Amino acid sequence: MSGPSRRGFLAATVAAAAGSGIAARPAVADTAMKRPVGDTEPFWDAHQGGIVTPSQRYTYFATFDLTAATGDEVAALMRAWTAASARLAAGQTAQPLAGPLDPAVARSPAGHKGGASYDVPGAAAMAADTGEVLGMPPERLTVTFGFGAGLFTKDGKDRYGLAARRPAALVDLPKFPGDELVEAHTGGDLSVQACADDPQVAFHAVRQLARIAAGAASIRWAQAGFLPHRVRQETPRNLLGFKDGTVNPSVNDPKAMQEFVWAGSEAPAWMRGGSYVVARRIRMALEHWDRMPVAFQEQTFGRHKYSGAPLGGKVESDPPDLQAKDKDGNFIIAENAHVRLAAAATNGSAQILRRPFSYNNGVDFTAERWPPWHQGSEYDAGLLFICYQRDPRSGFIRIFERLAKFDMMNQFVTHVGGGLFACPPGAVAGGFIGQHLFEQT
Repeated sequence: MSGPSRRGFLAATVAAAAGSGIAARPAVADTAMKRPVGDTEPFWDAHQGGIVTPSQRYTYFATFDLTAATGDEVAALMRAWTAASARLAAGQTAQPLAGPLDPAVARSPAGHKGGASYDVPGAAAMAADTGEVLGMPPERLTVTFGFGAGLFTKDGKDRYGLAARRPAALVDLPKFPGDELVEAHTGGDLSVQACADDPQVAFHAVRQLARIAAGAASIRWAQAGFLPHRVRQETPRNLLGFKDGTVNPSVNDPKAMQEFVWAGSEAPAWMRGGSYVVARRIRMALEHWDRMPVAFQEQTFGRHKYSGAPLGGKVESDPPDLQAKDKDGNFIIAENAHVRLAAAATNGSAQILRRPFSYNNGVDFTAERWPPWHQGSEYDAGLLFICYQRDPRSGFIRIFERLAKFDMMNQFVTHVGGGLFACPPGAVAGGFIGQHLFEQT
């Protein structure tokens, strides 16, 4: 007997994720698969979680390439993903348990192209959860979804009938000076960022979504990230040893969030209240940085390493004095210092909401010889730079155009991957992320 079509499979997955009883055998209570509920972040809200949410300690960021044949299938995937994410954020399994777990029942897809069928007896027969976080609290899990340009047009084709609804702000990022982007680690049709205070919880969330998406989307690239444990609410330090994110618009200031983060009336109706995320994997030449005197490092950043204060200041919160000069008439904060070039005052008041994480992929003995240090760097480590903004053209792109050309830090960092994604607003219970985009087609 042939299995159900991909559309039927996704529909069954949606039903399972929403808790419908579609199992051939009697459904049983899900309590045995629930994790104890600890600290939680709300999932159903006007805005997606993970944007102005107080930063968690870990992230798992992944992008997906779509293989779904129709827009209806993409909508079904988003409905399934939304339902599963809401359950995970509440400390439950990704899908309700429908009978005893029997992993041997689930089969691999017969193919990944339109018309492929699956040798599975329906989503209810699949494992409700892979189980590696059973017994753990949700650890403030948030899941944030984004839509890449490939959802709207790919290879010149409007494959899902959505091309006319692509936001003007969802541009193709320009190639900046110094970029060494690896194609396999760049782009994607969909983005998923899971953040939690435990790394296994964050990874588990993306793993469940990848499992649910089988046949409709597959992971293109992924990167785990972390923040240092802080006893006090201090600005976290990156792997260069400097505080990262000191000058951020306050998430507690609704006016600032409306001005710099949330898309407004200039955006299509389906994007209003959403935001645009830029993710960049930035590899750091740590071995070479570590050989530099602290004074040189501070001149590169424009801040004191230990206090975080701008050069010429005393505490981290002091605003950088970009006009201050020393007795010889030289700027105390150098003209090519990172702080000066990134400052709103030098970028037409542009601001972005930074939510960066460090990453460490181990030691690379293949010596890829990343520029600018052509003798090679052993650590495959650096910064998973993530920022949200109302419009990337007046946010990240405006700021980084100057940084890419003049920042003294460029001799120690190389951008090797990333992407730009439109993150729709949040959803109400029973709805799904991106619902208004698909309903308008």
